[in-house]
Amino acid sequence: MKPKVAFFDFTSCEGCQLNKLNLENDLLDILKHIDLVEFREAMDDKADFYDIAFIEGSISSPSCVERIHDIRRRSKILVALGACAVNGGVNAMKNLHPIDEVRETVYKEDKYLFATLPAMAVSAIVKVDYEVHGCPMTQQDFLKLLIALVLGKEPPKYGSPVCVECKLNENECLYNRGMVCLGPITRGGCDAICPSFGQFCTGCRGLLDDPNLDGMLEVMTSHGISLDEAKKRMLLYNANEVQL
Repeated sequence: MKPKVAFFDFTSCEGCQLNKLNLENDLLDILKHIDLVEFREAMDDKADFYDIAFIEGSISSPSCVERIHDIRRRSKILVALGACAVNGGVNAMKNLHPIDEVRETVYKEDKYLFATLPAMAVSAIVKVDYEVHGCPMTQQDFLKLLIALVLGKEPPKYGSPVCVECKLNENECLYNRGMVCLGPITRGGCDAICPSFGQFCTGCRGLLDDPNLDGMLEVMTSHGISLDEAKKRMLLYNANEVQL
């Protein structure tokens, strides 16, 4: 029997879900091996239970909390999909400001009509079985995890920094080209796609388990940017993880 698979979106741009619909060469093959039972961007059907539930977006309101608990109760395996779901992503930038100030800035006089919480990772509310990192997650990363789950195997995990994959690709270090890059402290698994195309790493795959943040700040500032700018770059995708 094919596993019942569902996709759900919370606070996000929904880019990770769109990335799946762009799996044009693989989409039909994927559907041969799964039973897609719920996916708002692609179908109207609903289901009561899921073998695998993919969650995109951060948790940022009381209704999000209630809904993710409901989905968790009805899911055998729950996967956080993309930076917003894994660690709060760029949404967590709002956590750097008082919540009332955020509501006032966004909603003005209607701020009391919209209940909001600090942007949180899905794992801050419910148990998450697996994570797919990145903003957006790459199609290859998603496929590796989905294939592993369908086959009953353990999906790959990435514990090395982006720098390792950059070296394997024989890229010239972007620091040598006058750029400031977060590759040394960012979790790999993206095949260093940004540095390979001449774009510095912005840290969208989240931090390593034990990053040397002070050392990273020292390197960044020694290459020409201010300490304030270095901290802003580090916080962009990691505001919930970095304490500066």
